[in-house]
Amino acid sequence: MAKKTAAKKQKSMEETLWDSANKLRGTVESSEYKHVVLSLIFLKFASDKFENHKEKLIEKGLEQFAEMTEFYAKDSVFFLPEETRWSYIISKAKQNDLAIIIDTALTTIEKKNPTLKGALPDNYFSRLNMEPSKLAALVDTINNIDTLKDQQQDVVGRVYEYFLGKFALAEGKGKGEFYTPKSIVNLIAEMIEPYKGIIYDPACGSGGMFVQSIKFIESHHGNKKEVSIYGQEQTATTYKLAKMNLAIRGISANMGAVPADTFGRDQHPDLKADFIMANPPFNQKDWRGPNELTDDPRWRGYDVPPTGNANYGWILNMVSKLSANGVAGFILANGALSGGGEEYKIRRKLIENRLVEAILVLPMRMFYTTDISVTLWILNNNKQARIIEQNGVVKNYRDRQDEILFMDLRRLGVPFEKKFIQLSTEEVQKVAYTFHTWQQNSFETDYSDVAEFCYSASIEDVQAKDYSLVPSKYIEFINRDENIDFDEKMAQLKIEFTDLLRAEAQSKNDLLNVFKELGYAIEL
Repeated sequence: MAKKTAAKKQKSMEETLWDSANKLRGTVESSEYKHVVLSLIFLKFASDKFENHKEKLIEKGLEQFAEMTEFYAKDSVFFLPEETRWSYIISKAKQNDLAIIIDTALTTIEKKNPTLKGALPDNYFSRLNMEPSKLAALVDTINNIDTLKDQQQDVVGRVYEYFLGKFALAEGKGKGEFYTPKSIVNLIAEMIEPYKGIIYDPACGSGGMFVQSIKFIESHHGNKKEVSIYGQEQTATTYKLAKMNLAIRGISANMGAVPADTFGRDQHPDLKADFIMANPPFNQKDWRGPNELTDDPRWRGYDVPPTGNANYGWILNMVSKLSANGVAGFILANGALSGGGEEYKIRRKLIENRLVEAILVLPMRMFYTTDISVTLWILNNNKQARIIEQNGVVKNYRDRQDEILFMDLRRLGVPFEKKFIQLSTEEVQKVAYTFHTWQQNSFETDYSDVAEFCYSASIEDVQAKDYSLVPSKYIEFINRDENIDFDEKMAQLKIEFTDLLRAEAQSKNDLLNVFKELGYAIEL
């Protein structure tokens, strides 16, 4: 028994914090509770940064300036008045009006720091009516985070990202649209390589695409100051999440003046982006009225996207925002690969205009909100020969304008959170390497078609398939039925069946408790 305990994997800081905080949730829905937890993490982080900067000012003999906003803003540190600092919050943690104190602190910080305008929750803590004791316990839990312990490891960013992912899992199917799984975002970044220029996300959720873009730049020794970020988000609470998520990492972004619908109120009508990364809502219905947006400039040169599905509305919105050499990587439901009607006409023109560069089918069960298989599209406004300089190294990408690379990643992926799949770091690198090797198209590289993985199709091939972009129509498959891993399928079914039985047992127990509380105990 002792050996088993010793061998048991030690929980990470993020896991420990999640376990502690999640027990305190009680009757508050996770869709609401995430704003409480993440706001407190932000408050603790901002306060730690403030106190650290204040100490440095005092050490330099500048104590008389230690309460002046300007001496913090110039170093991208948020200025916090006395009543907003974490030490003050902790000192009041046992009071019944703790929720009001926290709400007041967040409002005051936002007023004192213009870059946080619209980022922090407004009277959220008071409105949720959390029990004072539970809120105090949550504050104690957040107090355990040493946000400045390791600057290189981005401690608070890790915690924030972990909590966002866990909340997306907790909210489940039909909810959690604010979060795109990290390995998918990594894959997009590695493929389109957003080193320098303008990055845009028309449905940015909590800002994950932007965070991973900056991480990509830093990991490849680039300069994040050479990137400008533009985004848009419709849901007000998610808009705030994104602004907090970026602020917590010191990333500045233009998110538009207010949360707004990208189609009905485009916040960046004249934008031309060098890189677009997006995970817009899948198969969005009734996104415009029958007579609305029919002459929108974003559709110019193409048919008007159908009212019953916004997929091609999102595609054309992104096409209209691409700069002359712009590249887009985005996720869509597989139905967009072969739809008829207006979708067919738009897709045909995109292909004929040589915009479609690559189509990748992703593994199933990667998303927390849906179990369907989805597709990663790469659009490129300049597929012709071009020279790119990255960190002093010149790369010559030769002409692939008359070809489209198809990839099938459904055989890739490693288990994650029991019933989900994610791409490993090695798999992301493998896919990106294959794409860039194909892109370079030189005698020095070794791209070749691989059965059940990738195929470079000519435009004539695609025309012969009536402009279908379904990868399985092009990639060779061998012994398809023999490729089914029976043990893997049974293991997955076992997990799902176990979850169903546990849920049923819990429902039965809850029902018995209800009768018991009413004075009608049931003996089974």
